Amino acid sequence: MRRSMSPTTLLGQATVEFVVAALVLVPLFIAIPLLGKYADLFQATEAASRYVAFEGMARNSSSSWKSDAELSLEVRRRFFSNSDAPVKTGDAAGDFTANRNPMWSDNAGRPLLAKFEDDVKVSTSVSDKNAVVATKAFAPLLGLGTHNWYDATVTIKPADIPNFAPFDKIGLSTTRRTVLLADAWTARNNGQIRSRIENGGVLVYPIGQIKPVVALIGLIPPMVNDPAIVVSAFDWDVVPCDRLVGGC
Repeated sequence: MRRSMSPTTLLGQATVEFVVAALVLVPLFIAIPLLGKYADLFQATEAASRYVAFEGMARNSSSSWKSDAELSLEVRRRFFSNSDAPVKTGDAAGDFTANRNPMWSDNAGRPLLAKFEDDVKVSTSVSDKNAVVATKAFAPLLGLGTHNWYDATVTIKPADIPNFAPFDKIGLSTTRRTVLLADAWTARNNGQIRSRIENGGVLVYPIGQIKPVVALIGLIPPMVNDPAIVVSAFDWDVVPCDRLVGGC
């Protein structure tokens, strides 16, 4: 014999099922936007590390490399502040609403980056990573820089979310690192290349030491010396024919 349930019993059962489902789904609905905000913060951290590394490559000199304190100020303002922040030298992000990204807050409106100075850190290093051993010997003679390895690290520490396990004690932090290996053997134009070589001394340009002798040979009448020999009379843009497909 099948026993039927009263409407009151059915209503009570539905209520219990709804409460149980809500205990699972409500935190999930709250967590999904929060995870999206974390992902956005991580993406900003990635972009910030690239900025710091490229800043070093653009300067291309350890003597003019910005300090970590300077770069931290720039990164906090340009990547973790409000999206319409102006790009100004020495500008710093303040811990107040006008300088915050409104998207980066928890469900109660508290900022995920509570204090910029403590929660956004930059560390950098510049070093020598030239693969060719001769680079170290010839770089000073050619006026080339040897610091070509730029390492940039940006670390952020989002705040814990009170009364929202497990995010209330998660101690979350993330680090993004960008490394650039620049080519030290560069020049602005052909004139700079030529100047570096011709002024590099006997090890770089030995023929320069006997230039007066070769110049005297160049004075011999064309019938004997044709064409006349002239030191440095060459065009940097012309590729010798024996280096081309098909040869001379």
